[in-house]
Amino acid sequence: MNKAIFYAILAAALYALNAPVSKLLLQNVPPTMMAGFLYLGAGIGMALMGLVRSQTGHGKQELRLTKKDLPYTLGMVALDIAAPIFLMIGLTRTTAANASLLNNFEIVATSLIALLVFREKIGKRLWTAIGLITLSSILLSVEDASSFQFSFGSLFVLAACICWGLENNCTRCLSKSDPLEIVVIKGFGSGIGSVIIGLVVGETLPLFGDILKILLLGFVAYGLSIYFYVYAQRDLGAAKTSAYYAIAPFIGVALSFIIFREIPGVLFFIALAIMIAGTWMVNKE
Repeated sequence: MNKAIFYAILAAALYALNAPVSKLLLQNVPPTMMAGFLYLGAGIGMALMGLVRSQTGHGKQELRLTKKDLPYTLGMVALDIAAPIFLMIGLTRTTAANASLLNNFEIVATSLIALLVFREKIGKRLWTAIGLITLSSILLSVEDASSFQFSFGSLFVLAACICWGLENNCTRCLSKSDPLEIVVIKGFGSGIGSVIIGLVVGETLPLFGDILKILLLGFVAYGLSIYFYVYAQRDLGAAKTSAYYAIAPFIGVALSFIIFREIPGVLFFIALAIMIAGTWMVNKE
């Protein structure tokens, strides 16, 4: 169990790089192309890891995906096409710190779907945490407190969280299989799908130098992160793994402050305090 918790926290730390670094790269790269090459970076990087692993003889004990897993595999790929596109669009319309913190809404989506569809148990503390995180997400989505206008950027980030909540539960059903195989399928399936959508809607391919940067970010923040996340899910389940993963947004917020020198308003810090309380409740659960 301790190893599973370590894997969940490591996955969170790697994913935390996503929002602030993607925000920087989005200055030169269209959002759908950005999402596609992030997942291609994950697929390519993990495929190379697979080649190294096969040469050393490791991973032979891992189970392969079967035809029975096909519905969950297709659902996982489709949701992984939609989620990062929503996130990248959101990042172009809101701050990196805001987007990072909103990512914790994924806990709410994952937990509720795990409860309603897969009958995972949710205790009183986790219900309290869900309420606090939802309240914080609402505050972070408000663009103008005086008129209570919602930020379109924040709504896109929340849509991404819902997609990833569904996807987490699909992946949970595959978690007994080889995590490397799962990430390679995620990477190439979602990456190629997003790039095709980008071309169809008229986006241009990024410059070669930018593509290399995105591929590297995708390998670290998506590939390695998902790889360790799947290992954690084997022992912890979808809801609890998502709970430990909740530290990622706080690391992302810290990186955003350092990189962009963003000075948020009072509402952000109120939401941050509520989010911290919710995250603490999740981990107590």
